[in-house]
Amino acid sequence: MKRVLILEPYYGGSHRFFLEGLQAHVVAEYTLFTMPARKWKMRMQLSALWCIEKIKCLPLAERRFDVVLCSSFVDVSVLRALLMRVKGWSNVARFCTYFHENQLLYPERQVDQKSFQFAAINFHSALASDKIAFNSAYNAETFFSGCWKYLQTASEMGLSGTIDKLRDKSCILFPGIDFTLIDLEKKYSEPGPPVIVWNHRWEHDKNPDRFFQALTDVFSSGIDFRLILLGKTFPNSPQCFANAKNVFGKRVLHYGYAATYSEYISLLCRGDVVVSTALHEFFGIAIIEAVRAGCFPLLPARLAYPELFTTAYLYRENELNEKLGQAILSRSRLSSKTAHALTQRFSWQNMAPRYLQWLLDDGGEVVS
Repeated sequence: MKRVLILEPYYGGSHRFFLEGLQAHVVAEYTLFTMPARKWKMRMQLSALWCIEKIKCLPLAERRFDVVLCSSFVDVSVLRALLMRVKGWSNVARFCTYFHENQLLYPERQVDQKSFQFAAINFHSALASDKIAFNSAYNAETFFSGCWKYLQTASEMGLSGTIDKLRDKSCILFPGIDFTLIDLEKKYSEPGPPVIVWNHRWEHDKNPDRFFQALTDVFSSGIDFRLILLGKTFPNSPQCFANAKNVFGKRVLHYGYAATYSEYISLLCRGDVVVSTALHEFFGIAIIEAVRAGCFPLLPARLAYPELFTTAYLYRENELNEKLGQAILSRSRLSSKTAHALTQRFSWQNMAPRYLQWLLDDGGEVVS
């Protein structure tokens, strides 16, 4: 059995969810080195050094791996350079990097040139990896576009062929999702007004202000609904959540982070419509989970969503209020058959063979 070393300095949320599923569905002998999901900037800058120290703690006989799987929070270029000095390390290991997100989108929006250091870490990690995978085509294309812009700052160096080399060793691999608990849970529409679900992080990049503004506009037009407000909360979460709790009162059936995954699934299965207003999203596991639970998705026609869903579930910015109102009035909850058809391609049953090929097969390319 092949041995896989997993290095994840940001072990939480979708990163943890992904790795738990990978180990459950792709057969290998796994060793994990992880850190809690916080202080992402320090993780990107220093986690390679931390990984080296963890590897040095292994007995000499256990320092041989077939594959090293890194997230994009690891500086793979530094890691590989330092591993050359680690006694007993085998150079036969293949380095694979999985990009849940990339930092190449950020520098163009920042005045501070220091922000380029995180883009550079992602770029150098891709260069130093034997294989790279992205969780969506949107993620990949923004990464390559960002790399191209980054290289234009040194156009006299003649590095134009670098992007093609990166593309040649890359593929798109959706993060597998285990739908077992969702499929076992009872799904139903409660008596009363339809239930709208928010199940994203309570942060500004998910654009909750736009979500609540749409709700307010729709409610003012005489359309009634109830709310389930899920997602990870923070001490400085946007004020619009507290405002909505006061405005909608008893219409809010749940407010805050679900204590357990089982409770989270149960709440999803009570919803009729799930909405995203995200400004920044590379995939959207939360949406896929809600759709599997039967929620009709209403999603922006941008980011990764157009490659995940057809136009029937997408809106342009000036269409949100109208389409939200229509979804509520028609109580557009999905049938089990439709929910399955929309989400099954993201299941681990479907994705596991492709991950097996990407990680462990010495043969050809993974077909995206």
